[in-house]
Amino acid sequence: QVQLVESGGGSVQAGGSLGLSCAVSGRTFSDYAMGWFRQTPGKERELAAVISRSGRNTHYTDSLEGRCTISRDSTKNTVSLQINSLKPDAPAVYYCPATATISRWYAPTTLADFPSWGQGTQVTVSS
Repeated sequence: QVQLVESGGGSVQAGGSLGLSCAVSGRTFSDYAMGWFRQTPGKERELAAVISRSGRNTHYTDSLEGRCTISRDSTKNTVSLQINSLKPDAPAVYYCPATATISRWYAPTTLADFPSWGQGTQVTVSS
């Protein structure tokens, strides 16, 4: 079973930047496409960004396109999310999920595609 542990959350001023990290263990990291999803109170968990096993294919939700970067480091077995120009919002929990894929190039984008999830890390952006 793959284990996922997120870190890097906290309180940030609007306009600032934030880096999140997810440590992956228990299985072969390169077998998994990875993602970041976010959830605010009372709302569905939604996609932030995903990255394929190869790291060559990524996908971002429209609201983060251009100010967000997802990356993976196979030497450290981590996946990171860097968000710039943060906007004021309700506190959000960012989750790191993983899914084993046959293709090295496929980056799944839906909640149902990911069977394994971390516990999440909370991010609060204040104005």
